[in-house]
Amino acid sequence: MPSRWRLLALLGVAAILPLAESLVLVLIGFRQAEGLIGQSSAVWPYDSYHDMRWLLVYHNSWWVFGLGLVGAIVLRGALSAVLVGLSWPAGKRRPLRRALLLRNLGVAGLTAAIVAPFAALAVAASVVSLSWVLFVSLIPMVILAPFLQRMSVGAGWWRGLPTMELFGWSSLNFVVITVAGGLVWSAAEAWTPVVAVAVGMVNGLLWNRTVRAAVLPSHVRLRQVPVVPIVVVLVLAIPLVAQALTQRHPETTSFSPPIFNRPLPQRVPYAVILLAGHNSAYDGRPAADPNVERFSYDGLDSGGRPLPYRSTATHRSLESSAQLLAAQVEAVHRRTGRPIALVGESEGAMVARTYLRNPKPPVAALVMLSPLVRTGRAYYPPPTADSGYGVATGWLLRAMYALASVGSATDDHPDEPFIRSLLEDGPFYRFQTMCPIPGVRVIAFLPTVSAAEAPPGLYTRIPVVELPSLHVELLGQGMVDEQLIDFLAGKNMSHVRSEYVLIQALAAAWQAPLLTVDANPVWRPKAPPGPSFSPVRICGPVR
Repeated sequence: MPSRWRLLALLGVAAILPLAESLVLVLIGFRQAEGLIGQSSAVWPYDSYHDMRWLLVYHNSWWVFGLGLVGAIVLRGALSAVLVGLSWPAGKRRPLRRALLLRNLGVAGLTAAIVAPFAALAVAASVVSLSWVLFVSLIPMVILAPFLQRMSVGAGWWRGLPTMELFGWSSLNFVVITVAGGLVWSAAEAWTPVVAVAVGMVNGLLWNRTVRAAVLPSHVRLRQVPVVPIVVVLVLAIPLVAQALTQRHPETTSFSPPIFNRPLPQRVPYAVILLAGHNSAYDGRPAADPNVERFSYDGLDSGGRPLPYRSTATHRSLESSAQLLAAQVEAVHRRTGRPIALVGESEGAMVARTYLRNPKPPVAALVMLSPLVRTGRAYYPPPTADSGYGVATGWLLRAMYALASVGSATDDHPDEPFIRSLLEDGPFYRFQTMCPIPGVRVIAFLPTVSAAEAPPGLYTRIPVVELPSLHVELLGQGMVDEQLIDFLAGKNMSHVRSEYVLIQALAAAWQAPLLTVDANPVWRPKAPPGPSFSPVRICGPVR
């Protein structure tokens, strides 16, 4: 086939899969997953990353997972063999079709094995809505891309450093996928297939360039060194090291915001209960103002005062923490005679929101700092179950956490009661966290990284203040402390940053597809009414 016709065929093949995926998603109205379209024909390993996230979210038994994995490997290997063959540079002898097919089937199997842990972390990020989990799942893909793109062209791919051309083209593919995910949200729904075809054709050009760079390398450094196996081992250690670092935390009382250490201004009419986040600790020290009190994850003493607690106490379920909060709210109200304002950070915000599912006096205000936005978008069953959506995902995460916790005294794990609360009651935390509460003034302070934690689109119907910050680093910032006091004094406020929506759109390509509440039998009885993929469920009626 002449080079010109081979290039046209390459562009057509690379566009077919994104087009087909876009048509299906548009037809069923699954807009939240459309950001993944650009990866369906991307170069290694982004194509396998696309496949594994869909599979890890939407399998509901070991049989479905096994068949889906084999099917994904076979289809991905066959498609890649075609794309590599059409991309082969003219004048360079191409392997036989059978050899090319077998090689790419092997590459698909190997890449699926390498990518699976990172895809599982992307699913975990959908459960807890923590941006650092998403970043830990994505960064290895960017590192691996130039090393793995040589696999499909011939022997010797595992030795030597990739050329600068491969680094450049793989980086460009990452940019293309990211921008395409944002364009899907910027364009009208009718234009989604057009964007899909465009990004597919760009993927085809990138296949052409990366195959050419791999077949005709300008200069290979460290030609005899097994660089790729070394890099793969190091990259596979990234999520384990990241989890180990987050688990090996000291007992801390660092949650000590200014409102805890200073008297409340007279213009604040509330008694304030401060709820710290996950893995916090408390030494029992009282606040500077008798109208301010720390919430204790271990409950109250016989005198109605909050008990000191260790970080492991924060691992309890949100429901049990909410019961403890209910008792503390009553105790503080009796002691002070004031209406109560709850100020919660991260998990503390989720505890307060869980308590306010059925709002009643004396709580009159809620401030959520770095709340977990739209959690519970994926599921995996408890270890006692032998089936259910995400059954293989759960065991993959458990294996990763077990490796990361070797030598650690912490009991962090994917099935701790706090995490299982988010899993089992996904519909409430996905749709109701950022919603108005009758009789309660509510505001959320969101760090910039929250924009990468949930799919683009509607996510809140309460006032929000968006600030350039990392997760749980808002308290202690002078401006945040002032705004917190102003809100408690009765001032209404809201501030939305323009870059927040942009970050949301650009992050859409790298999140796992959400599991619909109607598909999961565990969630179905709790699902709010409305179309499965419609945003009208946000803050809709609760069953």
